[in-house]
Amino acid sequence: MRHDGADIESFIEMMAVERGAADNTVAAYRRDLEDTSGFLSGRGTSLGRATSDDLRAFVSHLSAQGFAPSSQARRMSSLRQFYRYLYGEGMRADDPTGPIETQKKARALPKVMSEEEAGRLLDTAEAEASRADLSPTALARARRLHALVEILYATGLRVSELVGLPRSVLRSRSRMIVVRGKGDKERMVPLGERARDAMEAFTAALRSAEIDAVGRSAAADQPWLFPAFSESGHMTRQAFARDLKALAMRAGIPAARVSPHVLRHAFASHLLQNGADLRAVQELLGHADISTTQIYTHVLEERLVRLVSDHHPLSEASGD
Repeated sequence: MRHDGADIESFIEMMAVERGAADNTVAAYRRDLEDTSGFLSGRGTSLGRATSDDLRAFVSHLSAQGFAPSSQARRMSSLRQFYRYLYGEGMRADDPTGPIETQKKARALPKVMSEEEAGRLLDTAEAEASRADLSPTALARARRLHALVEILYATGLRVSELVGLPRSVLRSRSRMIVVRGKGDKERMVPLGERARDAMEAFTAALRSAEIDAVGRSAAADQPWLFPAFSESGHMTRQAFARDLKALAMRAGIPAARVSPHVLRHAFASHLLQNGADLRAVQELLGHADISTTQIYTHVLEERLVRLVSDHHPLSEASGD
């Protein structure tokens, strides 16, 4: 187990430093490898000495424990990366995951809000951010939520990218902002007037709330667009997800159907429904591989079927 620990730490360091894997990704790799190591220890072996049969036994164990095919596939993906690393570094003479086939996970279609629901959510947030009877602190919170929802639906950012936006995005009225995404990669994302106006209204409300509370404004000293008393210094993903679900309920939308990720999917799906190119959506979402974006091909298929149905001379819909 001590040897496993050293191999795991070496692999984790490589993923974090050389490949720039996000903290959440690194933590998932660590959990997967430590869980596998614990199972193998019960079989009298270790990650470093495991055979293909040992790893097949681990997959069978996951299945018997009721793990979904998607969870099994993710753990095997972690193991494949780990053993490729060991093999590449000469720490193993073979890759025991090579002969193993795992049950392919069905690519789930993302939950998507309709355009009407997205509009209702935005309208509710805007109405709450425009109330004249709120205290400065309550108004700042309402305008913060409005800004977050407007920006998310306008850009399709990952929630971690959204809450971690730097204050510097306010410095110009440029139609584009620079977003730092997975692997510390930067990309340009267009930002509409509605989202920028909501963002600036929140900043003004935050400044007023701070002046009301302490007689001066500290907002200008904050490096984050959405500052908070958290370890990171900005609003957390969990806090935004909680506020978003509460907003959905006030908008008459079941909270279980709404999350930051659902709004990101809505951004992509609604673009495609209205004629956007899949490659353009890939760029906007920050997907490194087009295959990741292809979960939205069902939207394209629906659009093409409708196009043929509405315009082809031999289709029933075109009439005689």
